[in-house]
Amino acid sequence: MASINYFGSADSKIIAKDFTREQRRDFTIRKEILFEAENITDQEINQMEVEFIKQYQSNNPSNGYNQWPKFKENTK
Repeated sequence: MASINYFGSADSKIIAKDFTREQRRDFTIRKEILFEAENITDQEINQMEVEFIKQYQSNNPSNGYNQWPKFKENTK
């Protein structure tokens, strides 16, 4: 089970650019658990995380703060 206070490891400087000083003084964080499983390896968890990052494009700087895997614009 993940720690109740874990919200990722995003770069604070990158996040700070998206908020004014006043906004940073009063904000709410929402956490949504997208996947749970018992008896799963760390490798499988990491694979699921990458799949969710790609699915939600949270590595796209316009959408989220994940810097890995690098975002590749779909040019289809």
